[in-house]
Amino acid sequence: MYSNPKIALGTQQCTDPQKDFEEFYDEIFDEFSKYGYLEDIHVCDNLGEHMVGNVYVKYRNEEDADNCVKAMTGKYYAGRPLLPEFSPVTDFHEARCRQFDENTCNRKGLCNFMHIIRLSRAFNKRQLFEDQSEPESEDSSSDSSSSSDDDDDEGSRSKKKKRSGSRSNEKRSDDDDDDDDDE
Repeated sequence: MYSNPKIALGTQQCTDPQKDFEEFYDEIFDEFSKYGYLEDIHVCDNLGEHMVGNVYVKYRNEEDADNCVKAMTGKYYAGRPLLPEFSPVTDFHEARCRQFDENTCNRKGLCNFMHIIRLSRAFNKRQLFEDQSEPESEDSSSDSSSSSDDDDDEGSRSKKKKRSGSRSNEKRSDDDDDDDDDE
């Protein structure tokens, strides 16, 4: 899903890869949060064919993840088909490359452990997740019609505007919620 600028040959060169990544992250957060309460999102920086562009989304409950997989199947992002599936990874902290986190991975982008792209401190990831509204009960979400989809789009736009205005360079984000106990 993520178009890594390191391999995006023949496409327009990005002038600020970190800013482009954070815009991508904000965009996918809004899209994935439509299906349920998000606990975390990880985007791989790996270049190996089996990991390039992978985005891992963790939902609070499995039903929301299932709804997302079903809804995303057959859709396209940036002209490429999305291939959503459940991941066997249950502990992202264990799946990440610690050497990459320490800038010492000698396998570079071809490592088989997750090289997770970090958000800048200016991007307030914690606020993004805290601003989520609790998902509605299953009864009301199963009765939703196409007209409620328009309301959801309107609501996500206003949430995005609110979040965009709430970021500042002074606010700090966490690279990974699992790393909170390291600080």
